[in-house]
Amino acid sequence: MVYLTLFASAFLAATLLPASSEAYLLYLLQGDRNALMLWLVATLGNTAGGMLNYCLGVYISHFSGWADRAFSEKQRERAAGLFRKYGVWTLLGSWLPIVGDPLTFVAGLAGTRWRLALLLIAVGKGARYAVLIAFSYWVLSR
Repeated sequence: MVYLTLFASAFLAATLLPASSEAYLLYLLQGDRNALMLWLVATLGNTAGGMLNYCLGVYISHFSGWADRAFSEKQRERAAGLFRKYGVWTLLGSWLPIVGDPLTFVAGLAGTRWRLALLLIAVGKGARYAVLIAFSYWVLSR
């Protein structure tokens, strides 16, 4: 049950909803739980939430017609081209507060290949949880 709630917490924290999973993860680390398993579950949940944002971006871009009404074809193509050229690597920062979750949404709007988006989002979010866990062990060992 603990792992399910951690997954849900990490998932919600990665969506455009205001939520946080770090405090819960730190709390769970105080117990006698496997840190590697906690890292894996949190990373999977957070990555899944990021991919939900990505899918919403894809949906809005291709199916809803909203992007067609809000921006001209030329504007959309230019923005997508710029994101593909410079912005795709920003998905490694998808773990950042405030700007990280919208980056995953923009990746979907820009038509970033889903496999590349998944890889970069997972690496970024996994690195964040790894640093958080390592830092907590460093603080506790002092």
